[in-house]
Amino acid sequence: MFRHKLALSCALGGLLFASACRNDMHDQPRYKPLAGTVFFADGRASRPTIEDTVARGQLHLDQARYTGKVNGKDIESFPIQITREDVARGQERFNIYCSPCHGRLGNGHGMVVARGLRQPPSYLDPRLVTAPVGHFFDVMTNGYGAMYSYASRVAVDDRWRIIAYIRALQLSEGASADVANAGTKAAGGPAGGSK
Repeated sequence: MFRHKLALSCALGGLLFASACRNDMHDQPRYKPLAGTVFFADGRASRPTIEDTVARGQLHLDQARYTGKVNGKDIESFPIQITREDVARGQERFNIYCSPCHGRLGNGHGMVVARGLRQPPSYLDPRLVTAPVGHFFDVMTNGYGAMYSYASRVAVDDRWRIIAYIRALQLSEGASADVANAGTKAAGGPAGGSK
């Protein structure tokens, strides 16, 4: 009796399973992107974005953080808090994305220059030492001259971290021993101390 019920249960389960497998689930009606259709009045299958809507993760209310500008002018200070860990992350990202052209020291003597390509400016140039941080963010985001945009390659906060590392490079090249020692003491000790 038990075997008979088990066989019947297996047969019913198999029948239910087989009835769920239909090809129309795999071959659903759809339109290719930008294809034409008679279904919508405008004749387009791709629907335009709805006005006053923002895709998830794309709401950028902090103009300074996402553009490096306020009212069209480059900002002078960082819109995010920069810690020692942020500068270390900036150095890592700088070595990956920036040093091939700008060199590990930021002096414009990267490997691409050694291979005959155009030399980028040195971060130690007085014009760039005094440039606001928003300028660097704008250049990384939109590109400038021979440099193309890194907006799709480097996250927003990582761009700010790279700028913090560039500022550290600039300070390390131009700082006297007295300034370096005073900065170390203010930071909390020989190793830089607290955040």
